[in-house]
Amino acid sequence: MIATAGHVDHGKSSLVRALTGMEPDRWAEEKRRGMTLDLGFAWARLPVGEVAFVDVPGHERFVPTMLAGIGPVPAVLFVVAADGGWMPQSTEHLDALHALGVRHGVLAVTRSDLADPGPALAAARERLARTSLGGAVPAVAVSAATGTGLDELRAALDAMLAALPVPAAEEPVRLWVDRAFTIRGSGTVVTGTLAAGTLRVGDELSLDGTPVSVRGLQSLERPVSSVVGTARVAVNLRGIAVSAVGRGAALVTPGAWTSASVLDVAVSAGDLATELTLHAGSAAVPVRVRQLGDAAARLTLRRPLPLHVGDRMLLRDPGRHAVVAGVRVLDVDPPALRRRGAAADRAKALAGLDGTPDGAGELARRGAVQASRLRAMGVPAPPTAVQAGDWLVDPDQAVRWRAALGRAVAEHAAAHPLEHGLPLEAARQRLGLPDPRILTALLSLPGSQPGSGSQPGSGSQPGSGSQPGSGSQPGSGSQPGSGSQPGPGSQPGPGRRSGANPGARPGPGGRAGSARLGSAGDVGVGDELVLRDGRIVGAAGVGLPAEIRAGVEAVRADLAEAPFVAPEAYRLAELGLGRRELAAAVRAGALLRVADGIYLLPGADSAAAAALAGLPQPFTLSEARRALGTTRRVAVPLLELLDARGLTRRAHDDRRTLAPRPAAGDD
Repeated sequence: MIATAGHVDHGKSSLVRALTGMEPDRWAEEKRRGMTLDLGFAWARLPVGEVAFVDVPGHERFVPTMLAGIGPVPAVLFVVAADGGWMPQSTEHLDALHALGVRHGVLAVTRSDLADPGPALAAARERLARTSLGGAVPAVAVSAATGTGLDELRAALDAMLAALPVPAAEEPVRLWVDRAFTIRGSGTVVTGTLAAGTLRVGDELSLDGTPVSVRGLQSLERPVSSVVGTARVAVNLRGIAVSAVGRGAALVTPGAWTSASVLDVAVSAGDLATELTLHAGSAAVPVRVRQLGDAAARLTLRRPLPLHVGDRMLLRDPGRHAVVAGVRVLDVDPPALRRRGAAADRAKALAGLDGTPDGAGELARRGAVQASRLRAMGVPAPPTAVQAGDWLVDPDQAVRWRAALGRAVAEHAAAHPLEHGLPLEAARQRLGLPDPRILTALLSLPGSQPGSGSQPGSGSQPGSGSQPGSGSQPGSGSQPGSGSQPGPGSQPGPGRRSGANPGARPGPGGRAGSARLGSAGDVGVGDELVLRDGRIVGAAGVGLPAEIRAGVEAVRADLAEAPFVAPEAYRLAELGLGRRELAAAVRAGALLRVADGIYLLPGADSAAAAALAGLPQPFTLSEARRALGTTRRVAVPLLELLDARGLTRRAHDDRRTLAPRPAAGDD
């Protein structure tokens, strides 16, 4: 793809006609006046392959049309007439090319049969050398009328095209529309220059937010099933009326671009007017400009455009008929500038950016961003990111959030000692996180653990290895006593069962009855954390709250004397132990919840199994009650707990036997 550029009446269309044998002017008015008024298109075959030309008008009144033609095109055929020399529109066209960063071109000095091309060629070379095109642009003196120099021009164009970078076929599609019309029996057709990516028949795309599908494709007036950029293409669309499409619309891959109405850009000039026109591709959109230092600005667009970080565009002042600056997109989703001094801070942040997509840098600036959002910005995901579902978190920010989470859990434990950890949503709000899944990712960082596989609100199953107290809230739907697991060594084993006697006693001095009785605020910033029942707690468990320690110790002393005689409700009440206080004691590992209102010492289940081993097997509820020295109120739920934990087996006649112990080496 090559676009023409140059002053009006310098022979651009005549040169395209001579090179291609096609008429680029499409309208009768153009042919009558001998002046290009709209974009024209023609193509020819060169040794490098077929090349299409976008012929642009040169008159100052049609500069917006010219910009629509050159915007998506990677190379230029710059035309200067030997008998006219450098002219005002030559300057504006060259300013536009420089603003867009066009680096590939050929200089053609036309009408060389009418005047010496040398002076015009020298003047043009000097001007081009100060722009992105550089001083090494190939130059050819030609005459469309006589054919002089056309072969040399074709060779120069062929060499330039061969040196162009090859666009990536897998890139997302963005086709800036320069024409829209209908064909009877086919419907809406749009045309444009496909800069990169691949279009295929059947593709589902988006046209300015409207879902559309590709019904058919043509490239250089030939039907094709697919086309790869860079190429001229006509797209027959299904799903939109031609009245809804105009020049400047964009046909894009859904979700692959950011529809930006506010963006931060690097600018090539300072002291900009506050109201200008932004030209991007074939679009021309009025914008409000707020400068951020000498080299950056915030643009507020009248309508959104699909953009990526790194896109090049230009700003034009229609009142002055001048291109005032080239811009390069730095941020398609910038933060709001609300507080005092925010603009100055933003200017400093933008000073270190050059528009090169940088995934690690973008993530460091944002802290966390969805991977899909990063792709829509045109920024690659950094491999070092911490992943949380579709979210990516900057590693340094993750460490800071993890430390803040540890502090938040510790502070919550100190302020609310009877509560079971910091609720997930409260933790998310405390840290200002956009998604609770990030919290789960933070728990998997070094210094924390994932929480034994428990998910928010899932509860813990008996024997899952959870800490004492998990899932043991009354009415939680867990098995009786499932909130407390016996400590290591408390399971009836080979030596314990055979030598056990009905007098086995769990107690404060024994391992089965031990508990952490420290402060409830003992969770430290560096402690491991777990997610349990939708709350975040210290992995080592919480200490016993000070205000209930005396009451819990009194219960434990009672149970040390009569391990299977659970305290009555009145006794718990006089000690100030309600449901919340007892739940806190269970979480601290100080008590075992057998059932609602039935609390024993940790390890009482294993001790009961050891005591029942001395009974003839099977045994009845009454026999078990007497062996344990307790009441039916305690014996019934305690035996149900032993059943649930696989320590006993219940027969159809309600008698029970102790479950056989596993052989050595069995799991």
